[in-house]
Formats: sequence, C-alpha cells, structure tokens
Amino acid sequence: MIELNKIFAAKTKVYDVAIKTPLTYSSELSGVYQNKVYLKSENLQTIGAYKIRGAYNKLCSLSKEQLSHGVIAASAGNHAQGVAMGAAKFGCKAVIVMPESTPLLKVSSTKKLGAEVILKGDNFDEANAYANEYAKEHKLTYIHPFADEYVMAGQGTIMLEMLDEINSLDSIVVPVGGGGLICGIASAAKQINPDIKIIAVQASGANAMYNSYQNGKIINSKSVKTIADGIAVRDAHEYSFKIIQECVDEFVLVDEEEIAAAVLFLLEKHKMVVEGAGAASVAALMHKKIKNIGKNTACILSGGNIDVGMLNTIIEKGLFKTHRKMKLSFTLVDKPGALMHLTNVLQDVKANIVKIDYDRFSTEIEYGDAVISIAIETKGLDHQEEIKKALKQHGYDFVINK
Repeated sequence: MIELNKIFAAKTKVYDVAIKTPLTYSSELSGVYQNKVYLKSENLQTIGAYKIRGAYNKLCSLSKEQLSHGVIAASAGNHAQGVAMGAAKFGCKAVIVMPESTPLLKVSSTKKLGAEVILKGDNFDEANAYANEYAKEHKLTYIHPFADEYVMAGQGTIMLEMLDEINSLDSIVVPVGGGGLICGIASAAKQINPDIKIIAVQASGANAMYNSYQNGKIINSKSVKTIADGIAVRDAHEYSFKIIQECVDEFVLVDEEEIAAAVLFLLEKHKMVVEGAGAASVAALMHKKIKNIGKNTACILSGGNIDVGMLNTIIEKGLFKTHRKMKLSFTLVDKPGALMHLTNVLQDVKANIVKIDYDRFSTEIEYGDAVISIAIETKGLDHQEEIKKALKQHGYDFVINK
C-alpha cells in the first residue's frame, strides 16, 4: 500500500488547486441498511472530480527539467482536466490523449484549461498506449491516471478529510476503474484504522478489476461498454491490483440500470449532478449489493462531469428502473375508435400518455391491423401492476418494451 507519510505529504500540496469537499448525511440511503450513510461530494471539486488531487501531487514531484519539456496523459476526461489545470499552475505544456468516444463536455473543458487534446482509440487503454508512444517521441513526462504512487497518495487525501470530520467511519464505498482512487483511500484507511472496511464497486460493463480480484490474478476484458465512462477501463493494472488485493474487503458489481437509477436518485433527492462513475457507489447501496456494512458508511461520489446528452439518457433509464415510466405495444384492428377506447382505459387508471406511435404500414402486421406503441408516466410498481391488470380485463394483449 501507499505509505501514510506520503499521503500526509500530499495533503500539504493538493489544496493549491483542490478544495475540501462536503461530507453530507443521507437520510434516504441510511434507511436502506439501517445505518448512517454519508456522501463525499468530489463531484463538487474544482474540476468536478477528485482527479485534480492525484494529478497535481504528481506534478509537484517532477523536476524543473521535466516540467520544461511538458507532460502528457491519457484520460476519459477527469484526469485530463486535473493534469491540464495542474500544468497551467506550473506554466508547462500539457498534451491529453482521450478516447474518441469521450463526452464533448470533458473534451471542451480540458481544452479550456489550456491543454492540447488528441482523440485516439475506442477506449482508455487504446488512448493510453498511444500516449505512451507519443511521450517517448516528444520527450514528455507521462502522468499515469492511476498506477502511480504520487497519484494514489493525492487521492488518499480524501480519506484524511473524511476522518477529520467523522473519525468513527467504519465502511467506505468506492467506485473503481483503474484503481487509483481506492488504492489511495484504502492505503490511508488501513494504516490509520485497519478495521475500516473498504468496499469496491465496478460497472458490470467494465469489470476487469472485479474479475481479477475474484480470481486472484489479472484477467483483462476484451472490451468495455458502460454509461460510467469515468471507470471504463479495459485492463487491470498489476500495481493497483496488488494494493486492491491487500486492502479491499469486498468487491461488488452494479449494472447500467442500477447506475442510472443512482444518478437519478442523487439528482432528485440530493439535488446533485453526478456522473455514472461517481454514482456507482450509491448504486451498490441502493440495490443492496453489499453483504456486511458498518454503522457509519461513506460513499465516494467521484465526479460530476456528465454530458447533457448522456444525462438525458441516464434519466430515461432511471425512470424505467424506478417504475415511473413504461412503454407498451399493442396490435389493434385499424378502425375508428380503436385507439380512443385504449386511451380511455389508460385514462381511467390515471396513466399519463407522453408519446404515441401509430403504424399501419409495417410489412410485419396483418392487413387491417395497426401497431400502437405508447409511452406512459406511472407512479411506481403498484401503479404499473394496476395498469396491466386493467388492460387485461379489457381484453388487450400487449408487450412491455424495455
């Protein structure tokens, strides 16, 4: 693990560019496990994510000669902004290689901080490989987003902040991509109080570190696909894997719908915009993925840099997951009044129609029929069951579309 004195040393540096973020109590989440749950809001950090801590601490370790040549990093967005802001503070050149699928918000934010951005590869790992080659060719110092002791030490300052506020914390829930965040937090926690439980959470669509942890050896993924782009790492790194093996007590997965529901929950209940990666820790709590949790638990909200288009998609997924929206398809006889009778049934059960598609020309339906697709707003699972019951009583066959 990272030596505690290095994490305390980082604490003396990171506040040149970072802030101490709030640690707030969540009554809603506390009710899930009947404990006290707190949210560490790194989504409110200066760049909208915790990455500024580790990036700046690493930059502080570089020589004047290294800084004069410039630095380079590979990132899906948040580390990019951390390196860009840190480099601007030192007045040095920064080149950032980002996957081609990186949200526009993260690309534009990185450019505004003064960095040169190169879009390369389908995922972080491909961008990372290109950045390493580019660094050698142009004599730039490479700033790794997670597998670096200075980076990890910077992220570990989050744990020191939390314990300064609540020294009775006994469980920490942390999103995991490459592992830099959890390695820093876990290193600090275990050296201060070995009884603190460290719970890792990864997206099921980018689960290399989870699979490696469960099997006790590195198992990389062939591809990654997740709305949690901040933790969409294809390959598990040996350095962070070893610390995770040493310090993590439990490792769980959350799927796309669970992440979306957590983003929506945080938006509605806590009035906080959190990206998919940042909401993974809350998703694990909301959906009771964790076996044994302590009396005082902190969830790390690692970032809030979410593209507006992605936020819209996530909200939609969250509405379906929480049973507040559903889509139904019907095949009706194409005659006057058929659609009106159907909508009257929905009106009687107080289902609010938000969209209707009427198709009578598809080659897949019989002559004289029409396919009706209806999207409705609902008031929860019980209301949806009431709607389905009423439709069946009136003789309607339907398909629920995901």
